[in-house]
Amino acid sequence: MENISGSGWILQENSFNPAALGKCEAIMCGGNGYMGLRAATEERYIGERRGLFVAGTFNRFLSDTEKDNEVSELPNAADFLEMEIKLDGQLFSLAQGTVKEYIRSLHFATGELKRQMHWVSPAGKEYRLDFHRVVSLGDLHTVAQKVCIQPLSGVAEITLSTGINAQMTNSGAQHFAEGPKRFYDRRYMQLVQTTTQSGIDFVLTTDVTLSREANTRIAMDRRRIFSVYDISLEPEEVLTIEKITTVHTSRDKKTEGLDTAALQAHALAHLKAQSALGYGEIARQSAEAWHQKVWGNIPVTLESTDPTDLLALRFAQYHLQIMAPAHDNRMNIGAKGLSGEGYKGHTFWDTEIFVLPYYIFTQPETALSLEEYRYLSLPGARKKAEGNGFSGAQFPWESAWLDDGEVTPLYGAADIVTGLPTPILTGLIEIHITCDVCYGVWQYYTATGDADFMARCGYELVFETANFWVSRLEPGPEGKLHINNVIGPDEYKDQIDDDAFTNHFARWNLWLAMAYRDALARENPALLEKLRPYVRYGAWEEKARDIYIPEPREDGIIPQNRTFLTLKEIDLTKYKNQTQVGSIYRDYNHEQIGEMQVIKQADVLLLILLKEEHFTPEVKRANWDYYEPRTLHDSSLSLSTHCILAADMGDEVLAYDLFKRACNIDMGPNMKSSDDGIHAGSIGGIWQCAVLGFGGLRLVGDKIRLAPALPKAWTRLQFYCWLKGQKIKINITHDTVQVENLTRTAPVEMEINGTTHVVADMLEIK
Repeated sequence: MENISGSGWILQENSFNPAALGKCEAIMCGGNGYMGLRAATEERYIGERRGLFVAGTFNRFLSDTEKDNEVSELPNAADFLEMEIKLDGQLFSLAQGTVKEYIRSLHFATGELKRQMHWVSPAGKEYRLDFHRVVSLGDLHTVAQKVCIQPLSGVAEITLSTGINAQMTNSGAQHFAEGPKRFYDRRYMQLVQTTTQSGIDFVLTTDVTLSREANTRIAMDRRRIFSVYDISLEPEEVLTIEKITTVHTSRDKKTEGLDTAALQAHALAHLKAQSALGYGEIARQSAEAWHQKVWGNIPVTLESTDPTDLLALRFAQYHLQIMAPAHDNRMNIGAKGLSGEGYKGHTFWDTEIFVLPYYIFTQPETALSLEEYRYLSLPGARKKAEGNGFSGAQFPWESAWLDDGEVTPLYGAADIVTGLPTPILTGLIEIHITCDVCYGVWQYYTATGDADFMARCGYELVFETANFWVSRLEPGPEGKLHINNVIGPDEYKDQIDDDAFTNHFARWNLWLAMAYRDALARENPALLEKLRPYVRYGAWEEKARDIYIPEPREDGIIPQNRTFLTLKEIDLTKYKNQTQVGSIYRDYNHEQIGEMQVIKQADVLLLILLKEEHFTPEVKRANWDYYEPRTLHDSSLSLSTHCILAADMGDEVLAYDLFKRACNIDMGPNMKSSDDGIHAGSIGGIWQCAVLGFGGLRLVGDKIRLAPALPKAWTRLQFYCWLKGQKIKINITHDTVQVENLTRTAPVEMEINGTTHVVADMLEIK
């Protein structure tokens, strides 16, 4: 956006823009993996989207008229940010009066959000107001606010009203029943709300302190509890308001099993302890946690002719840290993280393919938690497979509760031609999610060598996903086994047969199951015997041998599916140059798009990227030349894949352009791109562009490969990663590659620019 800028550490809004409320609420949101808090302002505005989301607290809205299309979603909890401020009887609002100075800034280094302004009321009185906020990374349950108000022209009479407001909904759907509200010592406010279907207690407790005495009134209303403070200020005197709030739920592991009264007592005690620290100490502890976990531990740094490149990478690392529920393996990452209502907080394939690599290489303990979530959700995956008449585990396209099974809504937006709601088929037939989950297991194990995870979880996940494919394959033409009526990564093509991505990965899933089974037979027969109920002798081999695989034609092109290459072609120039994704839907409906050679996002090209060891450079180039011009990048997941492939093929200019476009999905000029929340997969993709693309770090087969391809704009790229239990520092310039084993408890074998090296300490290659 034109009014968004930033140094390498600060994302900054330079003027108040009511049209950008939703975007800034999302891209500047706070969080810590336990909760996400949209960056709504303390004062209210038309068009705002306030939101507090606690990971893993799903609820299904109960409605007699809409029950068939209601699914589990993260509920929007009570709002405690709001402060109604009256200055000399005038309600403070940037929508009126004059704003002489204004800056809103998100500080990645500390996680602190600030607003600083010089405001002139309609009556002509001038004030300086500073707002500070931090969602603590040091204490997952705490949010701290600080507000400073200074009258610049005469005595000021100030009235502040603030508390906890549970009159919040998810786009109109109310997920909570009202619970107890009370004041303790006429100071501490507490409100309880309970989800209507899942029965989770939320306890919000808050404390407000002022730097000078005030006349105070306490009040309660329906779903609200608040206090009103009246204060007189001398000219130039500064009033400081601190508001400390804690959030607890009966879903929290530490308090699970407590009754409501006990949970309330626990929350109150915790609030008192945090409030005693004050804003400054809470902010300091949070900043220290940011340093220990991210910026002083696993930063990505670079030297570029464009400083926004580094800003984008820090933006990505900031959001990757706050979206991951690393504290609880019963939870995973939603497609919007915890930054908004979009996609209802559900987990997709985005985790395994676009987000998980970041955690595997930088925070393997978080990656382990995400992988354990998939293992713990096996009951739901088995339930879905059985319900569809299959065996093994069929993972839901959209996941929420561990045992929920499928939670994809049945209907979406209106059809431009018929006007009817469009059926959503992804939950029914986009089945590649099952091999994506298997791919996540393989990625994690290959990078970490975590044998304990494989024994507890990994082998069973791989075997049961393979068993699904055994039952899903069906006989057909050419004496082969086929996978019919599916959706591949390109969601512009549905109900198609023999999707290349799905068929290739189904066979690979079967191959991996056989390889792991045979390795266990040699190395750990006792564990193999324990896993015997999930092992198929003969069936895996037979199905893998006979599955139909769309092979490259003579010209090297891999058919995306059985019919794609026979579809009609149209001039896509208009849509390739679009400023708004999905613009093709203004001219065609979904059925018409399905009859054209037009692609929503990387499909065959994603297959080639993820399993590049199976394809020659010539096939890679041929498919790039064919499919890239036909891809509209109408999914935020697409640009990073194309960026990495362009870097692989030496097209430095295009690769860098695609990287910049990927960065702009959330940080760019589109005012509405992030209203529903940030794009978690795309943000993971920014990191992938830098580290896997330009840095060239990749898992290829059973090898760790490093093949840098820096763009001309970058003179240096440095990052840290964990490989086989060793922390590795990699420093890349156009002339040298330095790889240092910082842990040095075991050597790591890597292929660097085509040559195998064993990295025991420091290695430099020129």
